[in-house]
Amino acid sequence: MQVNGEQVTLDKAVSVADYLEQHGYRAERVAVELDGAIVPRDKRADVMLGDQSVMEIVQFVQGG
Repeated sequence: MQVNGEQVTLDKAVSVADYLEQHGYRAERVAVELDGAIVPRDKRADVMLGDQSVMEIVQFVQGG
């Protein structure tokens, strides 16, 4: 699959929520687009990633 423009190999099926947790993302501070559609926060545990998936993860930052 592709994450933020880089090829990633999945060892097993994983949900969006699990992927975020395993890779150190704070779920409340990111937006996720999967195959061109935004994944709502409350659906991330139900949406599974596949070998052909294209995911973009955008992190929110604070600053001034």
